[in-house]
Amino acid sequence: RAYDKLKGCVFMRSEKEMIDLILDTARKDERIRAVYMNGSRTNPNAPKDLFQDYDIVYVVRETLPFIKDTTWIDRFGERLYMQLPEQTGLLLGYEADLANCYGWLMQFTDGNRIDLHVQSIPYAQQAIRTDRLCKILLDKDGLLPAMPAPTDADFWVKKPDSAHFLAVCNEFWWCLNNVAKGLWREEIPYVQEMLHAVERPQLVQMLAWKIGLEHDFSVSIGKAGKYLRRFLTQADWNAFLSTYASGALAEMWAATVSMCRLFDRTAREVAQKLHYPYDEQEAENSFQYLLHVQRLPKGVSAIDDLQKIEIKNSL
Repeated sequence: RAYDKLKGCVFMRSEKEMIDLILDTARKDERIRAVYMNGSRTNPNAPKDLFQDYDIVYVVRETLPFIKDTTWIDRFGERLYMQLPEQTGLLLGYEADLANCYGWLMQFTDGNRIDLHVQSIPYAQQAIRTDRLCKILLDKDGLLPAMPAPTDADFWVKKPDSAHFLAVCNEFWWCLNNVAKGLWREEIPYVQEMLHAVERPQLVQMLAWKIGLEHDFSVSIGKAGKYLRRFLTQADWNAFLSTYASGALAEMWAATVSMCRLFDRTAREVAQKLHYPYDEQEAENSFQYLLHVQRLPKGVSAIDDLQKIEIKNSL
């Protein structure tokens, strides 16, 4: 079985071997007129390791012949499994422009992965201009535009205006009430969704702005903030990690409080450096509401007047 071969795999094809295979395929196939690569392997700031994909585009005269007979992809190696985004989309009722773009995402038994697409010439000529991480590997006919050295500048943290800053703050503090009631009800799946799909993106955005300010808005924190650790102090990184919790209720309450304190501290710093207003009263009221709900006994039918209750914890 393929999985058994993976377990016993010792030799992983090198980057040179993979690129030679990709280019040799293109050179020998008259239908393929150009090849370009993008993604992490062309990003000068991405860490280099064995899990980097090969994001490859073959620019072809026609895409449909490649789609109708897919035996040609077997030459790239023995596959463990793969995904066909356009085909899956069609099965789910979405539209797909098969005449211009189609892809095979392939994981091989030696550990390598190729995300391979075929694109029509007109489509590729437009698509390559929208991604500054593209690097031309082969162009038989001079079809593709000259490309500057790859850069991840398109993904650098962008400086916010005051409206965007305030909107992120308001979204974080307003949606916290959903987390509070979900925790009180012990609705664990709902709370996890609120924390990770609503609250966390606001926190990551605020941390990104802090990092952007410290680096003249010329760095990327990576997809889903995967490079945050590069830029945060150890104390802030530890604080960020403390915002993650298991499904244990007590852990989730503690992680939520940690998230609030880190967000507030970071928002104040960003606001100060950008000379933007920050609604400290909104933040404090929202946080106090969370703490009050945490103290509410089960079975109560009404929430007491918050102003009459002394809560010593604060941001």
